Amino acid sequence: MNCKTSKLRDAISLALVVSASATGAAFAQEATTLDKVEVTGSRIKRTDVETSQPVFSLSREDIQAQGLTSIGDVIQNLTANGSTLNATFNNGGNGETRVSLRNLGANRTLVLVNGRRWVAGTGLGGATDLNTIPTAAVERIEVLKDGASAIYGSDAIAGVVNVILRTDFDGAELNAYYGQFSQGDGSRESYDITIGSSGERFSAMFGAAYVKENPVMAGDREISAVPIFNTGSDFGSTTSPNGRFALCSGVFTSGACSVDQTRPNGVVGQFGYDEGQTPAQWRPWGAGVNDVYNFAPDNYLLTPQERKSIFGQASFDITDNVRFTATGTYNNRRSEQLLAAMPIVLGTGPGAGVQARTISISPNSVYNPFGQTVSRIQRRAVETGGRSFNQNVDTFGFVGALEGNFEIADRYFSWDVGYSYGRNDQNDTTNGLFNILALRNALGPSFIDGGGVARCGTAGAIIEGCVPLNLLGGVGSITPEMLAYSTFVAHDEFQYEMKQWFANVSGELFELPGGMLAFAAGLEHRTESGYDSPDALIASGNTTGNSRTPTSGQYSLDEAYLELSAPLLRDVFLARELELSVATRYSDYDTFGDTLNSKFGFKWKPFDQLLVRGSWAEGFRAPSISELYSGVADSFQQIADPCSTTFGGGYNGLTPDQRARCHGQGVPVGGYDQGNSQIRISVGGNPNLLPETSTSKTFGMVWSPTFLSGFDISLDWWNIEIEGAITAFSGQEILDDCIRNNNTQACGLYNRSGGGNIDTLLAAGLNLDVIEAEGYDLTVNYRLPETAWGSFSFSWDTTYYASYEENGDGNNQVGEYDDANTANNWRIRSNLLTRWEMGDWGATWAARFYSKQDENCQTMVDYGYADLCSDPDRYIDTPEGPVNAAQNRLGGATYHDASVYWKAPWNAKITLGVNNILDKDPPVSYSTFANSFDPQYDVPGRFMYLQYNQKF
Repeated sequence: MNCKTSKLRDAISLALVVSASATGAAFAQEATTLDKVEVTGSRIKRTDVETSQPVFSLSREDIQAQGLTSIGDVIQNLTANGSTLNATFNNGGNGETRVSLRNLGANRTLVLVNGRRWVAGTGLGGATDLNTIPTAAVERIEVLKDGASAIYGSDAIAGVVNVILRTDFDGAELNAYYGQFSQGDGSRESYDITIGSSGERFSAMFGAAYVKENPVMAGDREISAVPIFNTGSDFGSTTSPNGRFALCSGVFTSGACSVDQTRPNGVVGQFGYDEGQTPAQWRPWGAGVNDVYNFAPDNYLLTPQERKSIFGQASFDITDNVRFTATGTYNNRRSEQLLAAMPIVLGTGPGAGVQARTISISPNSVYNPFGQTVSRIQRRAVETGGRSFNQNVDTFGFVGALEGNFEIADRYFSWDVGYSYGRNDQNDTTNGLFNILALRNALGPSFIDGGGVARCGTAGAIIEGCVPLNLLGGVGSITPEMLAYSTFVAHDEFQYEMKQWFANVSGELFELPGGMLAFAAGLEHRTESGYDSPDALIASGNTTGNSRTPTSGQYSLDEAYLELSAPLLRDVFLARELELSVATRYSDYDTFGDTLNSKFGFKWKPFDQLLVRGSWAEGFRAPSISELYSGVADSFQQIADPCSTTFGGGYNGLTPDQRARCHGQGVPVGGYDQGNSQIRISVGGNPNLLPETSTSKTFGMVWSPTFLSGFDISLDWWNIEIEGAITAFSGQEILDDCIRNNNTQACGLYNRSGGGNIDTLLAAGLNLDVIEAEGYDLTVNYRLPETAWGSFSFSWDTTYYASYEENGDGNNQVGEYDDANTANNWRIRSNLLTRWEMGDWGATWAARFYSKQDENCQTMVDYGYADLCSDPDRYIDTPEGPVNAAQNRLGGATYHDASVYWKAPWNAKITLGVNNILDKDPPVSYSTFANSFDPQYDVPGRFMYLQYNQKF
């Protein structure tokens, strides 16, 4: 086979060291004598790795220098990456780590492994979980910062991340890693071994790896020890361990009492308990220091994971021109998220589900001393130890192919045919949930039998196995026996499967003035399927947690593509090289129909030191199975109802027309007490969704001056427009759009129960959004000449986000932090890596910069914490007059990471490193969900690690 040579690998490795986003002329001259390879962003095999598109690369050495144990965390540090899931997402996380190029959403970034589409995440698919790719198997990462649907199909709107696995490994290698935070927590350990052999016609490699990442508790960092930093427990939950209750002396039916609810003394209001009190020792709710619960310390700040993986690659030359290749990976991930104990909300408690509204504490319960129905029930069951969400995920990946080459009339052609398979199997277990059916029995009539044992039911109708539940006695009143009966362990199953058949051919057709006209063409057939099978109790809604219905779905498609590369001129005046490239792809889906997407690019070298490049591309994203078919599920979102007077609802700040809309929906004059900042809403799929469409444009230059050897700089402008973007509006956006903006469509998505509380609210995806994003990428590389003090090199990569607008409203969101929408919109993200090498010693210093942002701080003003906002007196003009719109400044943050290594005589390498060596704290945010800093920033504390590499 002539597809791969040692000379080629060495040349590519050299290019990656200086970052292939800006390769110099010297490398291009070297490469022209080499065999042809496929580069990210093109299917045409070529000797020149420079294309019309900007590509940024990280070598294995660059990856290891970051001191991270997850390939997902490495990719998170890319300057072009925006806000996505990672291990710092506890409330709302699922153990996955994703990438979102241009901050356009993880489902608009395509992830490839060895140039092949990687299986989507667990459940019903969508974005890729980067933790399913074994870190030890990775050779390099290539990032295409351009739309590429014409080359790779759906999802490549914002760009492509191509993870290249190790191949042709000869020998053995062992790696060990251990690190932890300076506070003594969050330890991580990693071990892997790789063994391979490469011969004349056969090569094989096998590897195995183990990674364990331990948690950090939110209570162990000052910034996360309370729900909102600097406010104590004021923003805690009113569903506390001591409880919040009310009696109904009238008729109680399905979440309503026919008369005012009272305390045991007959006074209207609610009552609660202090720790250690008996049910009869009640006190008015709101008079105790423990009525607002600080749930933050019970949460993970950094979630734990344990990953085991094996990977292998083999190839065999069947003939001199035909080779069989196979690559297989298996990864098992066990991860966990831990939340505060389950809030038991029943009866008239705000946010109670359909089944939960029908439950009250019977006046005949042995634990009810009041002789009346307890109709309002809010009690945090801390006796459970919290809610633990556990994932056990198996990911399989396999690619088998025949590949070869041939020549016709001195024309070189290569081909490959094969099959790609990927599957995620996920089993979830959740502890700390309550069974609604069991609660109905345990809170119903009960009695003490002749042996002094509390029994459910009546003497003539005993409910066997049931244990009466005491919610009216403060913390500690729920015994292990009560929990054993009333709680349950939820078991959920998910699967996502992808099958793909492919056939490709690439070659040269005829001579043009600048070289051979080259092409690539291919056919692909792909099927994707998935299911979500929740626990039976969750599906029925008979649980105090989020309910959802079982779902399954699939789709299939056929695709054909053609790509041409036309070198028009070479070695003439003002055109050392001029090349045009075009590509088009036809896709036929069995869901929405067909689509055709094309791409055009050019690269022009007026002289050797300067490359000018540009591209225009159409793109699309097919709706995922989750977006199409996901069943109805519960979601508890932090919502400040504008018609409420609590939790920053802002009723008092509404205009007369806005208040009238509240009153028309049943809200009392004067507003209402929302009762709970977390409101139960429903989310689900929409089978009528159409694909998103996009147009991407890039234009840039690469300069490699001959007078400054080892230096190159690239600057690229990019612009992306997306139409028909699938958007699921949050509950907060729906309520605000209805009440504040009088959007009747939004008003039709929810209704209220008596007293003004939100009863039901449905949020489903719609093809309504229009997005336009624009910015610049700058990459500078400089490798200095060898000196007496060793060799030095610098790599500086920066993304400047110029604008981000939705629906043509003229509101540039860059620099505005909005956790409920696109979250981080940094104007600048920048990474600088400095490397020093001298003999057996070396060191790196890396700086990661995030620019400042402004967030809406009006809620803090409304709640009496104006002094926490950097600009509490900010006003904006509206048609109805000036409106207070307080802001808070999230200052810029720079993290510094350093490492030093020594190459030992026994063919080993020992590295000692510290990430966040200056102990930089993240900027405080007052709007981030479930935290006081955004999860894209580092967890506070220095992280120290030791790496050992041994080659045999």
